[in-house]
Amino acid sequence: MTEEIKDLAPIKPEEPKTNSPEAHEEQKMPFMSHLSELRTRIMICLGSIMVCFCVTFTYSEELFNFMLLPLKKDLVFQLTRPFLHFIDRPGAVVSLVFLEPAEAFWMQLKVAMIAGVIISIPIILMQLWLFIAPGLKQAERKYLLPFIIAGTGLFSMGATFCFLVILPFALSFLLTYKTASLTPMLSVGHYVDFILKFVLAFGIVFELPIVLLLLTRLGVITPKKLAQNRKYAIVIAFIAAGILTPTPDAFNQTLMAVPIIMLYEIGIIASRIFYVEKKTV
Repeated sequence: MTEEIKDLAPIKPEEPKTNSPEAHEEQKMPFMSHLSELRTRIMICLGSIMVCFCVTFTYSEELFNFMLLPLKKDLVFQLTRPFLHFIDRPGAVVSLVFLEPAEAFWMQLKVAMIAGVIISIPIILMQLWLFIAPGLKQAERKYLLPFIIAGTGLFSMGATFCFLVILPFALSFLLTYKTASLTPMLSVGHYVDFILKFVLAFGIVFELPIVLLLLTRLGVITPKKLAQNRKYAIVIAFIAAGILTPTPDAFNQTLMAVPIIMLYEIGIIASRIFYVEKKTV
């Protein structure tokens, strides 16, 4: 009788051997595949930048002459048409100098490289989307083209706004504020760094709606939380503007802070449209 009871007793399933080398290798495979995928995407982005660099380096001198526009021109606002237009900056035109033998050459390389990066932005955004696409739902993967168009357009808007609005005002202020007894002699390397840093900064800042939209789609934050934290976002926008703008006056800081706040509001609206609330079981 006891033998029959033993035969009817439930058999305990064997516990999986998680410490075995085979199981450990299976756990590492997804992570290693992600690293391999990331490396592939990065290599494609770098290859695209290098191809564009080979093209832009041919026109580096023309690109540099175009970058002199904020130094030679002032943007003027008026109530009659044209409401915005450029005028020649009064006084002597500031000449750029190079202080080291290789400075002018490295400047040409830097201008061409940044131009190559800007031209490659659609490909960079596409590779970013393809990298995160496996974590998205099938219905969400169809937004590849709108993501690339919106990301490229917002970056271009930010860079253009900085180059045509912020930089002329900033350079005009910096070169004329209490400098009556001084002669400006700008290094070409420092000038190029000054221009490129702010153009890239504004371009990245204008990607804020895309970042907010992705965070809400991934469930990191909700549109309700974004709206509740609006007052903190406004404070952070002015703090960021005070750090990033080259002049200490409130006018130029407002020129950057106001677009950031507007972009934050656009991000909230876009998040409300595309947000899908998670269902709790």
